[in-house]
Amino acid sequence: MDFASSERAGAQPKEITSAKIVVAGGFGVGKTTLVGAVSEIEPLTTEALMTSAGQGVDDASKVPGKETTTVAMDFGRITMADDLILYLFGTPGQTRFWFMWDELIRGAVGAAVLVDTRRIADAFAPLDYFENRHLPYIVALNCFDNAPRYEPDEVREALAIPPHVPLVMCDARHRESVKAVLVQVVEHAMATLVAEQSGGYPAVVG
Repeated sequence: MDFASSERAGAQPKEITSAKIVVAGGFGVGKTTLVGAVSEIEPLTTEALMTSAGQGVDDASKVPGKETTTVAMDFGRITMADDLILYLFGTPGQTRFWFMWDELIRGAVGAAVLVDTRRIADAFAPLDYFENRHLPYIVALNCFDNAPRYEPDEVREALAIPPHVPLVMCDARHRESVKAVLVQVVEHAMATLVAEQSGGYPAVVG
């Protein structure tokens, strides 16, 4: 985390904490939508038109109407409190762009892995990625319209998500829903840090 001072007229300078959060997941899972829904600045996106290069590689059958895809990253910022600013970095979803993930997670305190219940299996690789790199993460089920609805425990079992990893429901289109996800990421990252210092697993938040 980075620290900077902020001054207001008639008030004592206040320490402001800034933290980097990664938003990850498979192709077409809603990462760009999530960053755009909550960012207080115009989000930076690297959307490109889908071309024949993705045929046979990117399964767009479950995301009808999708014509663009992230090829580098999405970037946004949100002030969560007077003393906390989050910088959001959305990863590209296609595996052929995953070489960028190692750079995008540098300095991150935690991550949110989005899951589309229409394509549960697509979440295995992103989850393995964060497990192998020991970056605290939470799992957020993005509730697409007309998508299958499962109980969180069913998804946890299907994806073999460890008990200490929070799993939440969300709608990446709605600002308040996304803010709740980000709060979970920050709280889990802090709990993980405390747990590591004490030699145990963090308790599940939510």
